[in-house]
Amino acid sequence: MTIKTQIKNYIDSQDDQKRADLLALHSQVLRIIPEGKLWFLDGKDDKGKIVSNPNIGYGQYTIHYKDGSTKEFYQIGLSANTSGISVYIMGLADKKYLSEHFGTTIGKATVTGYCIKFKSLKDIKIDVLEEAIRYGVNQTDRV
Repeated sequence: MTIKTQIKNYIDSQDDQKRADLLALHSQVLRIIPEGKLWFLDGKDDKGKIVSNPNIGYGQYTIHYKDGSTKEFYQIGLSANTSGISVYIMGLADKKYLSEHFGTTIGKATVTGYCIKFKSLKDIKIDVLEEAIRYGVNQTDRV
């Protein structure tokens, strides 16, 4: 099964509101990173045990670990969860930036070092979310 098919199946498996929100976000991120690599993580580890919610990933950057090893990973991630949707902005060096710059202006969302979590798109300002996503992509494109 192709990654595009996995993403479509994942989005289609959500309830009506989450499906509509994920489709809108999917289109938005594809506009921001039109040539970006697509990822789909099913949430299972190597042994098939569920360790996280499934994630759709966009773009690519290299994670550099302290031991000198590296790993390719996505820049932006989307995931449905029991309370709504999470947008992951990966690879930010400053773990306070998102909450300090977007936490008070985005609307009804929880903003952490790399995640913006909200119940529904109607609860947030989509232009502020887009600004946060663009900031994250810009930061990891420099690495």
